[in-house]
Amino acid sequence: MIVIVLAIKHLVIHNKTKQIVKGISLKIEQGQWMALIGESGSGKSITAASIGTLLPSGVTLKGGSITFKQEGYVPILGKDISYIFQDYRSAFTPFLTIGKQFDETIRTHSKLSKKDRKVAIFQALKAVNLPNERVYKSYASQLSGGQLQRAAIALALVMKPTLIIADEPTTALDSVAAAEVLQLLHKLKEEAGCAILFITHDLRHVRKYADRAAIMLAGEIVEENSIESLFHAPDHFYTKKLFNAIPSLQKTPDRLLDTQKKVLI
Repeated sequence: MIVIVLAIKHLVIHNKTKQIVKGISLKIEQGQWMALIGESGSGKSITAASIGTLLPSGVTLKGGSITFKQEGYVPILGKDISYIFQDYRSAFTPFLTIGKQFDETIRTHSKLSKKDRKVAIFQALKAVNLPNERVYKSYASQLSGGQLQRAAIALALVMKPTLIIADEPTTALDSVAAAEVLQLLHKLKEEAGCAILFITHDLRHVRKYADRAAIMLAGEIVEENSIESLFHAPDHFYTKKLFNAIPSLQKTPDRLLDTQKKVLI
C-alpha cells in the first residue's frame, strides 16, 4: 500500500516584488528519497521552508495547499518533520552542551524520564558513529565540522520523524565527509522508513541515493520522474542541459555548456 507522506498542490509563494514559486505540485511517499534539483534562485529552499511554515519575513504563501499524511493533520516541527540545513552550525546554541540541546528536544515532544531521554540521546549519537559520552558533554565549538553535521543529523532523527527535509546538507563539507553523511542518511532512512526531501546541486548524489527527482526552473517544476528515467531519457530541454553539464572524463563539445565551448574555440 502506497502511503503519501507529503502532498503539495498548486503552491504559490510571493516575496515583496514577485512570484517566486509558481503553482508547483509534488508528492512524496513513505520511505521515498525525493530530490529537488535546480539552479540557485529556482525556488527549492523556499519550497522546503514553506512545508514547515519557516518562510522568511517578506515571503508569503499566496495559494495552494500542503498536506501532511492526511487532510486535517497538522505536523509538529521537530517530531513529525525535521530539517537538516546547509548551515549545520546554526542547529546548535553555542552556550549549551550538545546533550542539553538534545534533551530539550526530546522533553518538548515526549514524556520520557530524564534517564530514558539520555538513553535515547546516546542511541542517536551512536547511530551516526559519534562517541556518545564525549559529544553529549561537548559544546558545538569543540566538535569538527563533520562531527557537528552528524550530530545535527542525529538531532533531526532523534524523534523518529516521518519526513526529513535535507536542504543542501553537504555543501559545507569536503567530499569524504559529504559521502559519509549521505551514506549515513541512506542507512537511517532504510532502518527507520522515513521519507527524505533532498535539496541539492550535486547530481552525483542524486543518482546514487534518490528514488525520484523533480527539476525546478524559475519557480516551476518542469519535470519529475524516477532517477533511472531522468538520467537515461530526460524530456525537458533544461533537464537535458543540466545532465549534459555533468563533468566527464571524456569531455566532448556536446557535453559542455555554451560558455565552455566558447573557451575551447
